[in-house]
Amino acid sequence: MEGQPHPYAPTDLKLLGYVPNFLTQSTIVSVYLLASLLVVSLIWIVSGKEYSKGDSRYAARDAATVTVEGLTAVFEGPASLLAVYAIASGKSYSYILQFAVCLGQLYGTAVYFLTAFLEGDHFAASRYYYYVYYIGANFSWVVIPSLIAMRCWKKICSAVQAQGQKKTKSR
Repeated sequence: MEGQPHPYAPTDLKLLGYVPNFLTQSTIVSVYLLASLLVVSLIWIVSGKEYSKGDSRYAARDAATVTVEGLTAVFEGPASLLAVYAIASGKSYSYILQFAVCLGQLYGTAVYFLTAFLEGDHFAASRYYYYVYYIGANFSWVVIPSLIAMRCWKKICSAVQAQGQKKTKSR
């Protein structure tokens, strides 16, 4: 028994019992995007309220916190996407871009923690929320950018050193 024609490669692949989609690709993608937006929005709202127990500056829309988060979203978000593209396509600027994004993240995290410290560090509902949410949830925003920045620093330094050695040999 021959299967129906299908959109998969190779075209002569036998798919017994294949039934074509009854929805168009644009309908499937639209439903997926709408459902994803709803789920992400719901998680964002619920987790934001929950995270605010560890740092009430989010619930109060503290100016310093909103500013740091806004700058992160506006500048570091797109720069991170560009870095992903640069890494995937092997662009020469990928390491300097990763380094810049990491420094921006580390600076933002430092401002986030230092403003809390300078204002008395009294934003958590309890010690549990302070250590689990405020410290624990933000730990990765220090460790991961630090590791990536150190890796990029080494790569950039060795590239500059190799370039310097090439110039010395060619003279």
